[in-house]
Amino acid sequence: MNLKLIGNHVEITEALREYVTSKIGKITRHFDHVIDVSVILSVEKLVQKAEANIHIRGKDIFVETESENMYASIDSLVDKLDRQILKHKEKNLEKRNHSGLKDHDFES
Repeated sequence: MNLKLIGNHVEITEALREYVTSKIGKITRHFDHVIDVSVILSVEKLVQKAEANIHIRGKDIFVETESENMYASIDSLVDKLDRQILKHKEKNLEKRNHSGLKDHDFES
């Protein structure tokens, strides 16, 4: 997994980099087909904003969050990403389980 961390109007400190890396690691525990992760952290007046674009096999997922605290924005971002990736994973499993079945296979 490639992680790209960008800061707009905010300095990416080592502590912030480690925090994002550890939180993104949570996502790879649930879904191991993550190819690229791009995280953009920005500050606009009093709003701390976090955006992520994740490229997984077959789909790109984009999520953005904002709050008054950067760490809270990152936590919220990871929660949203986790929900979307689990939803994508469930859809793939559902497609895979029903792909070989035909309509007459369900009749009894």
